[in-house]
Amino acid sequence: MKDKKISPTRESLKYCFRQIKQYKRSYLPLSVLNVIIGAAAPFAELIFLPLAVDALTAEEKNVSLIITYFLIMSVLTILLQGANSIISIHLAKCEDMFLNASSMEISARCMEIDFSLTEDKHALDRIKKARDGIQWSGGTHNIANAFFTIISNGIKIAGVIAVLIINAPVLLIIIGVLLTLSAIINARKNDIDIKNFTELSGINRIFGHICWEMEDFRYGKDVRLYSAAGMMLEKTSQQIKRLSDYWENINRLKFPLNILDVIVNVLRDFGTYLYLGVLAITGKITIGTFSQMLSAGGTLHSSLQAVILGVQDIVKRSSYMYEIIRFMDYPPAMEKGDRKIEKLKSGHEIEFKNVSFSYPHTGVSVLKDVSIKLKAGEKLSVVGLNGAGKTTFIKLLCRLYDVESGEILLDGVNIREYDYDEYMKLFSVVFQDFRLLAFSAKDNILLGQDDENSDEEVDGLFEKTGILKKINSLPKGRDTMMFKQFDKEGVELSGGEQQKMAIARALYKDAPVIILDEPTAALDPVAEYEIYRQFDSLVGGKTAVYISHRLSSCKFCDNIAVFSEGTVKEYGTHDELVHKPDGIYAEMFKAQAQYYV
Repeated sequence: MKDKKISPTRESLKYCFRQIKQYKRSYLPLSVLNVIIGAAAPFAELIFLPLAVDALTAEEKNVSLIITYFLIMSVLTILLQGANSIISIHLAKCEDMFLNASSMEISARCMEIDFSLTEDKHALDRIKKARDGIQWSGGTHNIANAFFTIISNGIKIAGVIAVLIINAPVLLIIIGVLLTLSAIINARKNDIDIKNFTELSGINRIFGHICWEMEDFRYGKDVRLYSAAGMMLEKTSQQIKRLSDYWENINRLKFPLNILDVIVNVLRDFGTYLYLGVLAITGKITIGTFSQMLSAGGTLHSSLQAVILGVQDIVKRSSYMYEIIRFMDYPPAMEKGDRKIEKLKSGHEIEFKNVSFSYPHTGVSVLKDVSIKLKAGEKLSVVGLNGAGKTTFIKLLCRLYDVESGEILLDGVNIREYDYDEYMKLFSVVFQDFRLLAFSAKDNILLGQDDENSDEEVDGLFEKTGILKKINSLPKGRDTMMFKQFDKEGVELSGGEQQKMAIARALYKDAPVIILDEPTAALDPVAEYEIYRQFDSLVGGKTAVYISHRLSSCKFCDNIAVFSEGTVKEYGTHDELVHKPDGIYAEMFKAQAQYYV
């Protein structure tokens, strides 16, 4: 049995109506009412205009009757078109709401997908296409509006065809043939846009990244000190040229189609006037009927065109919106189990068994046959030079990536079998490239986990990490915003102060396993040692892993794992390794001993 073919249009319409149901239920009944009003609007003119014209051209003119016809036609048209405009304006106000909802959904999905995908080019391209899809599709409002417009015009078409069949049947053929040509031309234009969408997303992603770096003041020192402005501008100019070439190519492909479209429209108008003029001259229709057929022909053409172009527009917009749906359904990179983690008073034991790993799409082995056991309550120091695989070891431990071969066990069970969210709760980590958020100092610690005692708890952590005095000196204390993205009075703490806040955040999570992954690498060895020593006292009896290419954390740890060339070359206590002849750790300690003795 063949798999059912996925229709981007159908899936996009389902997505739109799901959003309408979720975010704005009144949108649907208002749209239905607008369909009815919009369909009825042209018939005021179609019914009363020929009556008024015939009354005007009659030998005996009834002025009051003529005025009545025009008055009824005008009042009905004003009322119907006015109601249609008011409802349309009200519906259009929902456009930004739906666009923002889609953007929020994509942002939420970005925070949910497996971390390994955040460093995967294919996933990044999919994210960019999804974000482009929001704008290019116009969002739920524009697709829904096109859908309801098609229905409204379909009702108009049914009524107008009935009028034309009686008085001017050939006009149906003229309009039908030329409209078919116009639809073919427009379909070709849409094909050009859709086929080039993928290329544009790639160009926009690179262009946006370069411009973001140019505007990000964190790069300001390096740009100035190394005179990199010229290079950045040159890179930007290259991307601008790519964008310019892209649009020039699009316009070149569409130019002959635009010319053909103009010719078809001229032929349609010429054929309509010629045919109806012959009928009027030969006396087969009255002047009033001539005006009625002219109006009916115009309504039929505009309605048919609106239906055809509307269908094509929905297909086109849906192809863009489908990128949102594809991203929301992006397959996970890791398998996840549903096994619950047993709460053990004694803590958990973690074991790496013959673990090897290389980052996706690189083919370069980062870890090779790593085997190590971390007992509950143990303090492990992981040391090694840059590039030895230390941070990768932590990423695998925290299931940011899955192992390529071998296995990681938690209490003797492969971690893939456990519920992913439960497993992640086991770890509090401060990475070397940790980030504080542009929210208040308090929010950076709680991250939404607020309760009635949170202020006292946060202050206690600030005091333990040695930053309470600084926090209390800020304009709004713990409620002072970090950075200036959302508050012009926001503050930017020093690197060391931010590190202390990151440590306080890790402690607040109160996870059974604490990890410091070189967050103090920018500090001198003595300062680093003091932070590690203080942190170790705060950790207490919890399991802790300290990562460094320096040896600040080693002397007070139970065991030391020395990483080199992607594997554990040495393992043991400080006293065992420091006296090992020609040992890696012994050499490193000898080189750094002046800082610790």
